[in-house]
Amino acid sequence: MLFHKIISTGLGIGYIGKGAGTYSAIATCLCWYYFQTGNIYPNGIAIAITVFLTLLGILTANRVEEIWGKDHGRVVIDEIAGMCITLLFVPLKWEYIIIGLVLFRFFDILKPLFIRRLEKLPGGWGVMADDVLAGVYANIVLQLVVILELF
Repeated sequence: MLFHKIISTGLGIGYIGKGAGTYSAIATCLCWYYFQTGNIYPNGIAIAITVFLTLLGILTANRVEEIWGKDHGRVVIDEIAGMCITLLFVPLKWEYIIIGLVLFRFFDILKPLFIRRLEKLPGGWGVMADDVLAGVYANIVLQLVVILELF
């Protein structure tokens, strides 16, 4: 169970309390940038890690739900995976990473466009699905920012 707690809390970030989702998204942005420096676009490894984190999030969220309850605030693996999805296929520039962070948190917090409905899915699927869709929406908007060269 300790493994699931460590993973679901983003190596402990979830224990911060209020704002843990934002802090985990920021930490993800920093890791995303520093582990990929030198690449113009995220490579296949970034895609594989994103898929892996999403699947691992479903598994660990299922397990900690048994202890903490449905979508507990300590669980931030969903924000980590959603932030990774936001940044997939986006040029590795700080401007885009920061815009991606703002967009992801916007969609994750306000939950427009059917995002809120996904929270009702059972177990880890409900925990992860809303953030996955928030990441997809944020990525689409971010792709438009890149294509239109707004920054």
